Amino acid sequence: MNPSIAFARSLDHLMDLTGKMQVNITLKGRDNFTSEYRYDVSVRNLSPDAIILDSLIIVLDKITNLAGEDHEGLTGESFLKRFDILDLDGHTEDGKPFFHIPTGTSRDLVPQTNSLPVSIRIRNRDYVAVFTPSFKVLGQKRPPPEDKRADSPATPPPPEQKSPPSTDRKTVEKLIQLLIKKGALTEEEWRKANRP
Repeated sequence: MNPSIAFARSLDHLMDLTGKMQVNITLKGRDNFTSEYRYDVSVRNLSPDAIILDSLIIVLDKITNLAGEDHEGLTGESFLKRFDILDLDGHTEDGKPFFHIPTGTSRDLVPQTNSLPVSIRIRNRDYVAVFTPSFKVLGQKRPPPEDKRADSPATPPPPEQKSPPSTDRKTVEKLIQLLIKKGALTEEEWRKANRP
């Protein structure tokens, strides 16, 4: 049994996060003799959700030429099949190579942060001068923490409101007298406001 095919079945539980992640691709090196290109690829979480780093993978979705085409014009063959992808972690069910994002010391990729880069090596068998890799991002959101109040006993009802003590009443009366004296309030307005 091929382990990469067995693992490909376990990718079904992962969500497509491509629209919620920004893929950062940096060309780190090029070997003209073997036509090998080395990229560092990381992702930036643009969503408001934390993403579980252990679940985060990037899939080499397609390779395009300068014209933006991802298939050979005459044969219709995907350019992806004409490249050797080295050091991959497996293949998806549709045969596309995928790579795990390194976790480092973190459990989650929180919003507005970048992951550690994964090194990807692509060898061009046709020695085509220029090509562009495109990636999809798969992973799982971290579920929100359970509400702690569900385990705690019912919250006690708020205490009954008592009538204000006489000192508070005296303070209010002094304030009203001051407002009347300053002309901000008339005695008639005060009486209307206090009618039951």
